[in-house]
Amino acid sequence: MADLKATFLNVYSVLKSELLHDPAFEFSDDASQWLHRMLDYNVPGGKLNRGLSVIDSYRLLKEGQTLNDDEIFLASALGWCIEWLQAYFLVLDDIMDNSHTRRGQPCWFRVPKVGLIAANDGVLLRNHIPRILRKHFRGKPYYVDLLDLFNEVEFQTASGQMIDLITTLEGEKDLSKYTLSLHRRIVQYKTAYYSFYLPVACALLMAGENIDNHVDVKNILVEMGTYFQVQDDYLDCFGDPQTIGKIGTDIEDFKCSWLVVKALELSNEQQKKILYENYGKADPTNVANVKALYNELNLQGVFEDYENTSYEKLVSSIESHPSKPVQAVLKSFLAKIYKRQK
Repeated sequence: MADLKATFLNVYSVLKSELLHDPAFEFSDDASQWLHRMLDYNVPGGKLNRGLSVIDSYRLLKEGQTLNDDEIFLASALGWCIEWLQAYFLVLDDIMDNSHTRRGQPCWFRVPKVGLIAANDGVLLRNHIPRILRKHFRGKPYYVDLLDLFNEVEFQTASGQMIDLITTLEGEKDLSKYTLSLHRRIVQYKTAYYSFYLPVACALLMAGENIDNHVDVKNILVEMGTYFQVQDDYLDCFGDPQTIGKIGTDIEDFKCSWLVVKALELSNEQQKKILYENYGKADPTNVANVKALYNELNLQGVFEDYENTSYEKLVSSIESHPSKPVQAVLKSFLAKIYKRQK
């Protein structure tokens, strides 16, 4: 895995160099330096799970055949396209949320002299994806399908972000809107498509598959993405900040979290009143009141039940899939997230 990550990072250097010498634009020294710094700051800094899983998935679809250098390069390039997409979302997301830190460093727009130039940097990151695809996949029979796939998933993610943003509008905080179906829609569109479905769809296209024939795979991966986000919501409140690397703020931020949705579902009138009076307030006393109610409602136990049921349901859906290589891809995804602590 360490070797794979090193290979993957080498491909990033190749792609970055190509973008810095893109013949469609005449780069000045200042522009080159800006782009070089902006890319290094925003693209390769995360866990790279989405990108690496394209290579993992492609390898499993090839049923253990050794991948040649060209296949590893192409699978890595697709993986980086997803990491570029992620960087584009995060740069703009941080501006929208007025966030302070990302991956342990100041958000890009908070860096001195960057400010709202970051909005254009986000647009540039988005535009790099078709540049990479055109250079390396234009001659492939699945080139148009790849372009379509990235456009489709970007549209779904931006629409999910819209639902999330209009749900938490300042001055219009209304807990009565928060339901399981709203939570599911936000998660499905904002996270599940690009984090879970997109890497596997890229690998399927590379392996010569028609993704229209794999709607069941999409459904399982979206289900997995939903389960992943519920875990995230749970860890935001109950996880160890040392382990997860951040202090959760869903309660203060009035997020449509799975925990608050379940709490609303399970509360009596008195308990609902506590939620309405305390949720979405930054004061530590308000946050403590919400957490105390979560404990009173035994949301940790409710989550454990949800996790076990979801896992069993996913395993059974995966095992009923006719293709063993596809099963292997889906099981590998599930193994990475089941009972995770961060």
